[in-house]
Amino acid sequence: MSRFRTYLGEVYIELKKANWPWDPKEKGFAKYKELIDSTIVVFIAMILLGAFVAFFDTALRGAFDALAKSVAG
Repeated sequence: MSRFRTYLGEVYIELKKANWPWDPKEKGFAKYKELIDSTIVVFIAMILLGAFVAFFDTALRGAFDALAKSVAG
């Protein structure tokens, strides 16, 4: 039991050292501005990456279909 208590104490110390993505002095939604901004950046990156993959998937599928038809035909 003492090892578990020591572990929890060390976890608490490490969590106090962490840099949390919000300002504890702010109130309301302004407190989470950095967190919200980071989330928006991640969503935009996901949309751009998805569009990039979809574009090349469609383009390469058309190219391979044309190549397959020319070889088979």
